[in-house]
Amino acid sequence: MNKIISWFLETPEKTPSAAFLIRLMAGGVFFWEGIIKFVFVNQGVGRFTKLGIPFPEFSAHFVGGLEIAGGLMLILGFLTRLICVPFIFEMIVAILSTKISLYLGTFPLPLPPVPPQIGGWAVLHEIRSEYAQILCSIFLLIVGPGPWSLDYKFFGPQSFSQRLKFKSGK
Repeated sequence: MNKIISWFLETPEKTPSAAFLIRLMAGGVFFWEGIIKFVFVNQGVGRFTKLGIPFPEFSAHFVGGLEIAGGLMLILGFLTRLICVPFIFEMIVAILSTKISLYLGTFPLPLPPVPPQIGGWAVLHEIRSEYAQILCSIFLLIVGPGPWSLDYKFFGPQSFSQRLKFKSGK
């Protein structure tokens, strides 16, 4: 169990500083999309209701809060690998809950304003944001947050398991 915890908390030394740009991009998008879910009902509770997501008010507020807090965590590089896990699942749910019905032509929300409006090409066009977010999250999960992060300041480059041994005197 310590190995799993340490992998999530360690900041690899070889992660490039440019990982900050990926954190800034993905974290910024999650952050403002979370705010939008609270500010615009049609993007939060209204959208979740039309999509048939259970408990739409709770779900929209939970996801919006996760995106705001998690987006800030990504930007700051705090518990980066840990927050990437729920973001990956969130993007999978977003894809499955919206893009299948768009492909089939049964999308409960307004269709895109210009062709392609349904089918495979519409899905490929409309999936671009989720695709970018999921790949950025997977990238950060694999390589870590980089040296310009709070994770690096608090947990790296010395491993979490080494810190535990140091604190316990072993």
